[in-house]
Amino acid sequence: MKINWNYIKGIFLIIGVLFLFGFSNYRNKHEKITNIDVQFENGDNLFMSYEMVNKLLIQNGRSVKNKAKSLINLNTLEKQVLSHPMVESVTTFLTIDGELKTRIKQRTPIGRVHSGSRVYYMDCLGEEMPLSENYSARVPLVTGVFRGDSVADIFALLSFIRADEFLNKQIVGVRKEKDKEYKLMTRVGLHEIELGTVENMHLKFKKLKAFYNFAIAEGSINKYKKINLKYNNQVVCTKK
Repeated sequence: MKINWNYIKGIFLIIGVLFLFGFSNYRNKHEKITNIDVQFENGDNLFMSYEMVNKLLIQNGRSVKNKAKSLINLNTLEKQVLSHPMVESVTTFLTIDGELKTRIKQRTPIGRVHSGSRVYYMDCLGEEMPLSENYSARVPLVTGVFRGDSVADIFALLSFIRADEFLNKQIVGVRKEKDKEYKLMTRVGLHEIELGTVENMHLKFKKLKAFYNFAIAEGSINKYKKINLKYNNQVVCTKK
């Protein structure tokens, strides 16, 4: 009977591959965590420190460093880091050489809200965000908000201001008035801007920019105290 050596070689080759795969998998699972690498998105670790994150990367009350890879529950670690009020999203993964990598995106504040005795940030998702002992964000101060008030209009207004380069630099305060109207305080000129409601605010801010361009060119920007944008097709100003 003629022996099919190619067939036998194929079987041994498959067995060899399976053995190497199993050995590699076994070795990888029992390899220990050699290092913990924490990185913040865009390099921003304004509200959290690396030490704070490392304290969250624990399992069964102990650091995961020097533990076998097979004992690491990445899903649990992500949930622990995500439980921190300053974290928006997190990703953790293990490398072949035994390094635990953690990538964190911190929440982005767009306004600092004073509501009675409560003070908090509103983030870019419209959610409440606690203040930080590590860093104070340079965002507009929002007043006139009471517990139970809807913040949908405030979120829309703050988002619009943040997305506009000029407004983001110029508007330092937002005050909620009656009938869902708003007043804005400025950095340059210390103006009080009567915005009215947030309805058609893109047109109102367009008028504001046109007025500023005219007043700066004329050299009269510091002569005004109040700027009213509530009227259609016009800007009404009050001099100091």
